[in-house]
Amino acid sequence: MAALTGPARRLLPGGLAGLGLPPRRFRYKKKWAATAPKISAIRMALQNFDMNYSLQFGSLWPSIRVSLLSEQKYGALINNFSHADRVSQELELLNAVDFVYESQKTVQRMQEDLPVEQVRAEEAAPQESHTEQLSVEETQTPALLSPSISPNIKCYTFSRGDVSRFPPARPDAFGTLDYYLLDAASLLPVLALNVQPGDLVLDLCAAPGGKTLALLQTGCCRQLAANDISASRSSRLRRVLSSYLPKSLSAGVRITSWDGRNWGDLEGDTYNRVLVDVPCTTDRHSVMEEDNNIFSRLRSKERQMLPMLQMQLLLAGLLAARPGGEVMYSTCSLSQLQNEYVVERAVEIAEIEHNIRVRVEDLSYVRRLFQDTFSFFADCRLGELVLPHLTANFGPMYFCKLRRER
Repeated sequence: MAALTGPARRLLPGGLAGLGLPPRRFRYKKKWAATAPKISAIRMALQNFDMNYSLQFGSLWPSIRVSLLSEQKYGALINNFSHADRVSQELELLNAVDFVYESQKTVQRMQEDLPVEQVRAEEAAPQESHTEQLSVEETQTPALLSPSISPNIKCYTFSRGDVSRFPPARPDAFGTLDYYLLDAASLLPVLALNVQPGDLVLDLCAAPGGKTLALLQTGCCRQLAANDISASRSSRLRRVLSSYLPKSLSAGVRITSWDGRNWGDLEGDTYNRVLVDVPCTTDRHSVMEEDNNIFSRLRSKERQMLPMLQMQLLLAGLLAARPGGEVMYSTCSLSQLQNEYVVERAVEIAEIEHNIRVRVEDLSYVRRLFQDTFSFFADCRLGELVLPHLTANFGPMYFCKLRRER
């Protein structure tokens, strides 16, 4: 059809619209950018944290933020299967201290001072009935004096404000490394799990292996099952254990790559102690490293599903524990959605769907034991949370202990 021009075009109602064609001014769309502007995963993480953590922590957030963006402090976990005494002496010459041993010395001093204080209090207090005396004793006995922590764990750290670094670990004559460098706060879940001799222990999300290695340092595990769903991460776990353990001992650790969410169906009602160190937003890594950052655009759905995954893993850990067994839930995130809310939801579902009664344990004694080394959040509703602080730049590390009662 020939194009209409001049008077003929004007005779048609609506111009070209009369032929079912759009007016010329709408014929071409405005040109848009081919791709959305790129925002780095680190920037996405900081924006997310600024929005959420400023509400959660209030005036504490600026200090936490600066600490997250500053160099992290490390601890040196002594390998008891190497020359532990010699290595300890060498680290002490660097002015590092074993923070676990130091906390135990504090407890011992308090125990020695307690009888004197009790006598003075009894002399000053008015006479009470036997029932009243029992009640007073129960409320006045500090939980700090009977701490329940896993034995034989030694970890050296530098004092508050000291940003010295540990030299790399060295192999002995048999090729066994003498210590393992890690965030010292990550040992707190293992210490609070209170592993005892003869325990059957499950590490449900074991890689890369620092907490698994710490569990083995206790010398208490009759059997240790170390699981991680990722085959590559499980391979890394094997390499770590082979670097720090005698072959006879590393061969006795059962390493698997199963989906931890199904563990309750595989080995239910089995373990005395279960560690559930779940995948999380790994807050410090997210604001420092682009590589493998969960805030990348390609991992947005994975990030959104984290609380559900965490709850399912914790529930599986509760099902794997035998009645009377203890489960430790931990993350390296500050987020309440990944911490307290996950614990509350898992406890609720365990009761409703599985008729399992769970009690959340009081871990305030851990805070009092190690308050000279770590900075704890005072207002954590369930469990304990280590906050990064410039003078003690460990963490973040959240941990909560649950006891299965039936």
